[in-house]
Amino acid sequence: MAKKHKSDPNYKVIAENRRARFDYAIESDLECGIALHGSEVKSLRKGGSNIADSYAAVENGELWLVNSYIAPYEQAKTWGHEERRRRKLLANKREIARFWNDTQRKGMTLVPLVMYFNHKGFVKIKIGLAKGKNVADKRATEAKRDWGRQKQRLLRDNS
Repeated sequence: MAKKHKSDPNYKVIAENRRARFDYAIESDLECGIALHGSEVKSLRKGGSNIADSYAAVENGELWLVNSYIAPYEQAKTWGHEERRRRKLLANKREIARFWNDTQRKGMTLVPLVMYFNHKGFVKIKIGLAKGKNVADKRATEAKRDWGRQKQRLLRDNS
């Protein structure tokens, strides 16, 4: 589980999939490392990435991040990287096996939630085990959120 180190200068959110919590019911999450090239890390430090259209998959006992975008790094023209290549995620074998079982048997999917630099300066990604919401569930979530906002507004105005 990723802890938020707001006081730590090295902790920095790179990309966040804000739509994931609206479209999916997240049951559990896991912090994974990610295998990157040097030019990808430099590009992430500049802030050029997107994980909104990506997903994770377990293939041949390995966890992969598919369709994530990391912008090209201009100074690395000769040894650059592909923007949408598959990137290997680094996780415990037991966790990978659990994810594989849940995605095969329960019809779940693996959704990237947030990519960030941790307190040591390493790139980490939080993967959520999720089940898709239907339209009624999305409406209920939105109504609950709106009621919470309205309740806070009423409490603030009455005080």
